[in-house]
Amino acid sequence: MKYIYRIYQLFIALPLIAIYTVLTCFIVIVGCAIGNGHFWGYFPGKWWAQFIVRVLMLPVKVEGRENLEKGQSYVFVANHQGSFDIFLIYGFLCRNFKWMMKRQLRQMPFVGKACEAAHHIFVDKRGPSKIRQTYDQARKTLQGGMSLVVFPEGARSFTGHMGVFKRGAFMLADDIELPVVPLTINGSFDVMPRQRDMRWVTWHPLRLTIHKPIKPIGKGADNIKYLEEESYKAVMSGLVDEYKGFVENPDQ
Repeated sequence: MKYIYRIYQLFIALPLIAIYTVLTCFIVIVGCAIGNGHFWGYFPGKWWAQFIVRVLMLPVKVEGRENLEKGQSYVFVANHQGSFDIFLIYGFLCRNFKWMMKRQLRQMPFVGKACEAAHHIFVDKRGPSKIRQTYDQARKTLQGGMSLVVFPEGARSFTGHMGVFKRGAFMLADDIELPVVPLTINGSFDVMPRQRDMRWVTWHPLRLTIHKPIKPIGKGADNIKYLEEESYKAVMSGLVDEYKGFVENPDQ
C-alpha cells in the first residue's frame, strides 16, 4: 500500500496540489487588491489547505470548537510538529485569522506574494527597529478585531516533542488584553517531519485540539508568565504519549 500511495502522490496528488497552489495565490493577490481583504486573505487559503489534506486522503479530527466564542478575537498558540501544522490549522480551525510567520517565507514563489497581499505578519528579527515594526503590525491586527495564530516555539520540532515557548505571543496578548487559546497538533510529525521536507507524505491521521481560552489575570509580567505557562501545560496535555515531554530544539 505504501508504494501505491506514493504513485498516487506523484502522478495525481502532487500535480493537483501544484496547480491549486498557484491558482489560490493568484486569487488571493487579485482578490485582496480589488475586494474585501478579510475574505480574500482567508477563505481561499482555507479551501487550499482543506484541498491538500483531502487530496492526500489524510483523516482529520477536530476537538474543542465549542470552546470558542463567536465574534471574539484570540491569540492562538500551537506546537510546531511539521509543515502539515499549517494545513491543519488553516483548513480546520474555522476561524478567520492572520499568521505570524518567518520573514524568509516572503521569498517563496507565489506563496510569499499571496501572504503579503493577505497581510499576514512576517517576523523580522534583523535588529530592534525591525522587531518593533513586527509587533506594531501584530498589535494593529489584533486591535482591528482579527485573531492571530503563532507558533511560540519559533521552529519546527526535530523529534515531535515540544521545545520552549518564546514570550512574544503572550506579550501581545497581555498588551491587547486578549485571551490565549492553546492548540495541540497531533500527527503532523508523522505525516512529514522536517527531516523529510519535500519528500513522500506518510499516511497518518491528523488531530487538532482546541483548548479552553486562557483569560488574562491582570496586566504585566505576572500575566505574561501565567499565559505562557498555562498555554504550555495545555498544549502538552493534548499530545499523544509518544511525544509528551520536553526535548530541547537546537534550532530555537
